Amino acid sequence: MALLVHLKMVRDLRGKADRIAKVTFRGLSFYTRVLENCEDEARFDEMFRWPIASRVDENEILELQVFNYSKIFTNRVIGTFRMVLQKVAEEGHLEVTDTLIDDNNTAIGTSVTVDIKYTTMDGTVGVWSDGEFLDVPGDPEGTFQFETDSLLSGHSHGSGSGVSPGRSIHGIPTFRKAGKGVFSAMKLHKSKSSRDDHKKDEPATLDMEDLDRKALRLGGFVGLDPDCISLASVTAVTTNVSNKRSKPDIKMEPSSGRPVDYQISITVVEARQLVGLNMDPVVCVEIGEDKKYTSMKESTNCPYYNEYFVFDFHVPPDVMFDKILKLSVIHSKNLLRSGTLVGTFKLDVGTVYSQPEHQFYHKWAMLSDPDDITAGCKGYIKCDIAVVGKGDNIKTPHKANETDEDDIEGNLLLPEGVPLERQWARFYVKIYRAEGLPKMNTSIMANVKKAFIGENRDLVDPYVQVVFAGQRGKTSVQKSSYEPIWNEQVVFTEMFPPLCKRIKVQIRDSDKVNDVAIGTHFIDLRKIANDGDKGFLPTMGPAWVNMYGSTRHYTLIDEHQDLNEGLGEGVSFRARLLISVAVEILDTTSTEIVSSTEVQVEPVSNISESATGKIEEFFLFGSFLEATMIDRKIGDKPISFEVTIGNYGNQIDGVSKPTAAKKKKKKEGGGESDEEESELIQQNSSEDEADDDGDLVSVSSTPPMKPVITDRNYFHLPYFEKKPCIYIKSWWQDQRRRLYNSNIMDKIADKMEEGLNDVQEVIKTEKAYPERRLRGVLEELSTGCNRFVTLANKDQNQAGRTKLDKERLKSCMREMESMGQQAKLIRSQVKRNTVRDKLKMVQNFLHRLRFLADEPQHSIPDVFVWMMSNNKRIAYARIPSKDILYSIVDEETGKDCGKVKAVFLRLPGKKGFGPAGWTVQAKMEMYLWLGLNKQRKDFLSGLPNGFEENKAPRTSPCLQSVPPISLVYNMKQVFQLRAHMYQARSLFAADSSGLSDPFARVFFSTHSQVTEVLSETLCPTWDQLLVFDDVELFGEAGELRDDPPIIVVEVYDQDTVGKAEFIGRTFAKPITKMCDEHYGPPRFPPQLEYYQIYRGNSTAGDLLAAFELLQIGQGGRAELPPIDGPTDSERGPILPVPMGIRPILSRYRIEVLFWGLRDLKRVNLAQVDRPRVDIECAGRGVQSALIQNYKKNPNFSTLVKWFEVDLPENELLHPPLNVRVVDCRAFGRYTLVGSHAVTSLRRFIYSTPDKTHNNWASAARLMNGYMVLTNGGSQSRPCSPYSRTPPRTLSRPAGDVTVNMDADPSVRKMDTVVKLDATSDAVVKVDVNEEKEEKKRKKKKKKGEVEEDDETDESMLDWWSKYFASIETLMEILRAQEAALAEAEEREDQEIAAEGADIKPDDLPVKGFKGKEKSRDKSRNKEKKKSHHAGEGTEKHSSKPKVDELLVYNKELEAEYDNFEDWLHTFNLYRGKAGDDDEAALDDDRIVGRFKGSMCMYKLPLSEEITREVGFDPNMGMFQSIPHNDPINVLVRIFVVRATDLHPADVNGKADPYVVIKLGKSELKDKENYISKQLNPVFGKAFDMEATFPMESMLTVSVYDWDLVGTDDLIGETKIDLENRFYSKHRATCGIANSYSVHGYNVWRDPMKPSQILAKLCKEGKLDGPHYGPGGRVKVANRVFMGTTEIEDENGLKKQTDEHLALTVLKHWEEIPRVGCKLIPEHVETRPLLNPDHPGIEQGRIEMWVDMFPMDMPAPGPAIDISPRKPKKYELRVIIWNTDEVILEDDDYFTGEKSSDIFVRGWLKGQQEDKQDTDVHYHSLTGEGNFNWRFVFPFDYLMAEEKIVISKKESMFSWDETEYKIPARLTLQVWDADHFSADDFLGAIELDLNRFPRGAKTAKQCSINMVQNQAELPCISIFKQKRVKGWWPFVARDENDEMELTGKVEAELHLMSAEEAEKSPVGLGRNEPDPLEKPNRPDTSLMWFVNTLKSIRYFIWHNYRWLILKALGLLLLLLLLGLFLYSFPGYLVKKMLGA
Repeated sequence: MALLVHLKMVRDLRGKADRIAKVTFRGLSFYTRVLENCEDEARFDEMFRWPIASRVDENEILELQVFNYSKIFTNRVIGTFRMVLQKVAEEGHLEVTDTLIDDNNTAIGTSVTVDIKYTTMDGTVGVWSDGEFLDVPGDPEGTFQFETDSLLSGHSHGSGSGVSPGRSIHGIPTFRKAGKGVFSAMKLHKSKSSRDDHKKDEPATLDMEDLDRKALRLGGFVGLDPDCISLASVTAVTTNVSNKRSKPDIKMEPSSGRPVDYQISITVVEARQLVGLNMDPVVCVEIGEDKKYTSMKESTNCPYYNEYFVFDFHVPPDVMFDKILKLSVIHSKNLLRSGTLVGTFKLDVGTVYSQPEHQFYHKWAMLSDPDDITAGCKGYIKCDIAVVGKGDNIKTPHKANETDEDDIEGNLLLPEGVPLERQWARFYVKIYRAEGLPKMNTSIMANVKKAFIGENRDLVDPYVQVVFAGQRGKTSVQKSSYEPIWNEQVVFTEMFPPLCKRIKVQIRDSDKVNDVAIGTHFIDLRKIANDGDKGFLPTMGPAWVNMYGSTRHYTLIDEHQDLNEGLGEGVSFRARLLISVAVEILDTTSTEIVSSTEVQVEPVSNISESATGKIEEFFLFGSFLEATMIDRKIGDKPISFEVTIGNYGNQIDGVSKPTAAKKKKKKEGGGESDEEESELIQQNSSEDEADDDGDLVSVSSTPPMKPVITDRNYFHLPYFEKKPCIYIKSWWQDQRRRLYNSNIMDKIADKMEEGLNDVQEVIKTEKAYPERRLRGVLEELSTGCNRFVTLANKDQNQAGRTKLDKERLKSCMREMESMGQQAKLIRSQVKRNTVRDKLKMVQNFLHRLRFLADEPQHSIPDVFVWMMSNNKRIAYARIPSKDILYSIVDEETGKDCGKVKAVFLRLPGKKGFGPAGWTVQAKMEMYLWLGLNKQRKDFLSGLPNGFEENKAPRTSPCLQSVPPISLVYNMKQVFQLRAHMYQARSLFAADSSGLSDPFARVFFSTHSQVTEVLSETLCPTWDQLLVFDDVELFGEAGELRDDPPIIVVEVYDQDTVGKAEFIGRTFAKPITKMCDEHYGPPRFPPQLEYYQIYRGNSTAGDLLAAFELLQIGQGGRAELPPIDGPTDSERGPILPVPMGIRPILSRYRIEVLFWGLRDLKRVNLAQVDRPRVDIECAGRGVQSALIQNYKKNPNFSTLVKWFEVDLPENELLHPPLNVRVVDCRAFGRYTLVGSHAVTSLRRFIYSTPDKTHNNWASAARLMNGYMVLTNGGSQSRPCSPYSRTPPRTLSRPAGDVTVNMDADPSVRKMDTVVKLDATSDAVVKVDVNEEKEEKKRKKKKKKGEVEEDDETDESMLDWWSKYFASIETLMEILRAQEAALAEAEEREDQEIAAEGADIKPDDLPVKGFKGKEKSRDKSRNKEKKKSHHAGEGTEKHSSKPKVDELLVYNKELEAEYDNFEDWLHTFNLYRGKAGDDDEAALDDDRIVGRFKGSMCMYKLPLSEEITREVGFDPNMGMFQSIPHNDPINVLVRIFVVRATDLHPADVNGKADPYVVIKLGKSELKDKENYISKQLNPVFGKAFDMEATFPMESMLTVSVYDWDLVGTDDLIGETKIDLENRFYSKHRATCGIANSYSVHGYNVWRDPMKPSQILAKLCKEGKLDGPHYGPGGRVKVANRVFMGTTEIEDENGLKKQTDEHLALTVLKHWEEIPRVGCKLIPEHVETRPLLNPDHPGIEQGRIEMWVDMFPMDMPAPGPAIDISPRKPKKYELRVIIWNTDEVILEDDDYFTGEKSSDIFVRGWLKGQQEDKQDTDVHYHSLTGEGNFNWRFVFPFDYLMAEEKIVISKKESMFSWDETEYKIPARLTLQVWDADHFSADDFLGAIELDLNRFPRGAKTAKQCSINMVQNQAELPCISIFKQKRVKGWWPFVARDENDEMELTGKVEAELHLMSAEEAEKSPVGLGRNEPDPLEKPNRPDTSLMWFVNTLKSIRYFIWHNYRWLILKALGLLLLLLLLGLFLYSFPGYLVKKMLGA
């Protein structure tokens, strides 16, 4: 029972303020939301609901108060409204508008409108149906007509809000109170729009479900908008008509849980800013359990590694994406010690996979120390990480010379939207308690235990394990408990936001031997947090989570244990666990913080029983209307079905039910349950479980029943008119609101998905107006979103609402609101031409909706339906509880609640993978209803009408109505089903021949029939009508008409032995005709439709069929429309598809071009010798000529043949065309070699030339331009993405149009293409301002720059200069494209924002909008910085002379040019069974050869004009001017430039690659030139081979790994079809260079000059020209091109030539009318290397190109030299003059003052190789040191790549030297020398020789800024400057990681080439030749134990001389005194005695 109050609005308020209202009933108050800044009207529009236990009394009062809301002060009452509920209690519904009264009971002018509704348990009050009463939008008068009459009558009221035809709505209200409240009887979002809608192009929103779709599609009738018509969505069953049935899901197999191949590749480039002094860092890469290490770099804080690692995995996706990827830097690791950890960075693999392109490229990972979270950043690692699944291809940016000094902050390794500064946070996972655990020991074990322990305790010892971010924590173990209580929390410390997506919570059973998982739950952090501006930190619960896994009976070896680990879909309820999650951001500055990240486990306080919601009694009812298609294996024993929800209803292995007393306590909500452990109540039968009220017994299983045979594969249960039912009572926390909100969103999403499928279908079938349908979808979406906002607002203060509930509600409301607004906005922007883009945007909405709809906090567990046979569980179906949950509000009801659903049962766990999982175990027609027990009065309302309830006999008198245990149908209808099976196409190949022998089996209800078997085809045309007579269906006639049961069609492959093999299945709904309806248009006869056939989750073809269900009335079958008898006698009793349904045919001619066969494999071990091709289409066909000797010449002698055939007018119904190759053996035997089905002939349809067109495309065109007369320009994509300078064309009014070209298009001009009016001739112009720009640029020098040598010498340039320049261009273009994209995106965002501004400014910034802004600014700054750094990066270009460029394609050439299938197509021939993996990657193994040829089809008769053209050869038909296919000799020249990212092949993570080239029989191995230990080898080789096409046309380029011992391994290979290239019109034989020159690095490679090529092309294309005219003009056809006419030879003399002109035309050949197409430019292509052992995963890439020259032409010159550049030898001389202000480290022995013994160390290539030390300046007291010491570093340097090349053996065991390339960085360090201990490191500076700061003039000017602000300071390059002298600072990091200045050094750098160095040699240190003078050091600089006297003189005398003198004086005095005292007595005696 409930009282519902709908507060609509308050009117005539005074003033302007924030308003809030409060509604009180029975002392319980609800508040509305606050309406801000209301003036006179407050529209609250909110629902409040009081669930009440006792009836509403007539005297009870409802009170409503309206306040002015104030944040600070108390709210001020405006007025009150009180009402006695007498009228409501009587009538159940009332709408009132009344005035408010103030405190003095005086009426004020303000009025309120409320709608009150009261529902009782038994429905005694009012006849309201359970639709919510809500305003119908846009229906101002409050009048709403119900459309009871059929829509087919030709007019519809209003705008036709489709209520299903011929069916009145039940439950129309019998009365209506005055006012605006209108009850909308429309189900699911039907809204009426106002009538003037039709004047605009704005559609009315119609419900897709309730239109009789076929009728609409065929009938043109008034008043219906085209938007509203749903098309049969091809995927599944046609849309429902009434609401009694729900759609079945066609995909059968669970997709998760099956292992897949993954490859993770990681490149560790370098590390920077590592914290620590003078460390030897190693990087460790760890994924899951696998670890790999880089090599160690010595004494550096910024090591450069550039090492590449690959990890291979074969695991299920979930497991892969949860693995943690950890990068850590370890300092001084060696064999003996593990080293100390500097810092780590971790993220999960899923984060990488969800990045665009599945990769992070060149990003900086920030390291942090897990043991000290207060420490901050510990350094950065620059790396690339990519995760490749099978079939993903990764676009790696081109690996060019990356010189850019990255800005680290802007390129951190973080996903989009994560803030740069991540903080530390604590993640608290609280584990309270669990219940419903399964027994974990078998009864045998239990008895053993009992014998030993002597008591039978609960045999499970559970604990909970939580895993997050690679760390795991465990709670304590609760011994022997099925309902353990832990009350503990597991605390993780991790960076926030974490880069790990999921927390894994697992209940485990502790056991002495091994612990096993009981159940697993994953918490997805993205779902329990929101990172928006108004977002919230991750929070969850306290909430129960349900765990599912294997079935609950325990055996020693559980076959489904994986399910308990969380892999795959659980098949049974295991337990539920009460947990909560909270996150607290740490303030790392505070002192009392624990700094380690160890996992902690702490106790927490208990929470009250009611915290998770009030416990309610739920009622689940189910009825089994039909059980068919039961697998014959289980058909021999009686079968019953069991339904369970949680542990309720589980009879075999349910566990410890709480006793009745306890249950009662729970029901009263009485706090904690006592600790009295209830005994195990083992339920033997469901009857035992009597409830305490004694009113209801749960019946959870159907009575066992023996199945009956349907046909040879399947059985069915004879349920006929008696349908068994089940019902279960269960108690759960009432958290329905969560599920309701999900349901609303899911329904919006389902509807939207269906709409989008329709739109795609419209686009695919090229029907009219896709944009209208899309507008309809968007309209529905926005009304749906608004509806959500109204509904979700209710029940705000329900018990047990967690913080997540509140926050989620807020964010969902925000999202939905903004989505609704965006939908409106996009709807207004949908135009004909933007449909596709907008469709993409709308699909993003769909993903967002689905994400929002997934509720992270569970409430009611899912329902499982098990089929039981012999008390064993056989097959199951899992039904989410939210799908069958009931609500009074229609939108909130689950989509299958109270509807009949077709459920397919499947095998549990791994048994369900693969073929076993596709066969249906049983098909059920089920009806399910789940709701609160007190709402259960309607639980039968959705069943098909016409039944009587049959209740169980009761003994005790009962209060409530008892649910029935079975339903008996007394109404039954008899039908005849006609299945018109026309044809199927693209079926799965099930036989080893690569074909199938398909037949179809049609199931309807308990009947099945089969079509005939057609042998050896994948595209059977059965053309057969199957008639099912006397099909009995139970229920009301009207309902069956609208909603007949579904038809299942299964397609099988007939095998001679064994049973037929399953190919796939599809569902269909028949069109129904009742006996009183007329058989005729618009609904009958039905049209053929395509139904997609599924096999598991993948598609396996299409079925073209139609189904009609005809009712048999009193007159029997005689009244049915007649069936035409069998017309063709030879088919026997088989009925063909009748006329009217079969398609209308017309006559077509199909011409076939037979070119040849290639690469045929052996058949049955015999080679193919005399093959022939048979072409067949729709029963007609043609055979090629026989190839007499396949080895000698695999081409056909007769090229063109044709046949005529009758095909349907509708192109979509065209049957496929089959290509078969047979081998003609001796004695007239034929063997099938392979076959190919061309599924769509559309691309081969020839359309006649369009005369109205101008001569641009005057050629006759095939659909995609495949005919040879066509305009080639349209075939391949007109411009490759990199082709620079599109033709700039300027149209002149008439006469010749000139086309003017640069000799050399430059990158800077990104201009637009201007199409010319083609009737005139055209000109394209060029500017000649290049020189001016050159001059300007020279002036714009930066002040830090020194003027360079003016021009690089031409002779310096080689092919590589050209290559690197091209790559730079490629990068620039890609960058420009990215920027343009980003800009466009931004513009779109701004448009949306601008247009949305009037909607609702506060919420508008779409989520992620700000993030984009930020990242964009970042990228902009990056651009700026880059141009900045490149100091001369940009300048470098400018002052370089123009280098001619080629085109670098970062993919295969054929991908750019449509596989070169401009006229010659390649058809793969297949044989053998198709693989069952979802990916098609495995199909490569089935390819047994290729057929080359083409087709052309056209309707007869053909117009005369074509055949009358000049030179028309009737034998060639449409294939005119095709070259001959006689064998031809060709010189093939293969240039292999380099390979990148090779997959390591050796143990050390490297490879020793070399190239192998195969062509036909010949093979070239370049084994001796292997490149040692390199994954990015530069080969730079040209190979020449001779070949004869067609025999040798497949070129294979492989990269092998050289091994000293054993065979060499294949790393990867790529295959190129040379023949298609050779014959292509794009002229792929030799690329056309950008400019023509006769000498130098850019010499013309083709033996034919441009003018000869042009003449040949004109002749072949029958063009007029070329005519060369004066003034640098040339005319071809009617185009005039201009260009230069002189050329320089080697000696610099100028000569006249036409070549430049001809070349200009060739570069713009695509503009030539009729025959033009893009000619291939000089290029390098990048091809992926694949390895057959790892199908579909790239093993690296190779850059190469191929030239081909026919041997009958003049021979080409020698191949151009592309051998790798040799590094140039240099010598760097570094003189260390002085140091200053070096910090003083030592204390003096004698004097205690600070001093240092300074020396300087330096190296260039690496510390071990060539470090050099100065001598020591001892005892420096001021930090000054004088050295005059020279270091000499010889090195080899690659100018282009700016890298030093070193060759060294990797270890003492290496066979040969390995070449490394490292950046040119000079490191200088200052040290303090110690004699007895290790020297102390004081500071260092690293100078990048290409760009380092200029030294300071004096020591004073030298400061730490020179290092810190390097970017801002002018930089110089030693390679330009040659000689530099100055002061540079030494720096080190102090304890707080701050940089500090530790000294300064005066040095002089002098760079010389090796030749210069030889001429003027110098000595090391201060040695000859050219010695440096000795430094003038102070005398104090010496070693004390070498020169003792000197040290005494300097150290002691120097400091202490006064002290010494004083001491000496004192000593003398003392001596005198002593002597005096000594001699005094003697003298005294003498004196006394007077001696």
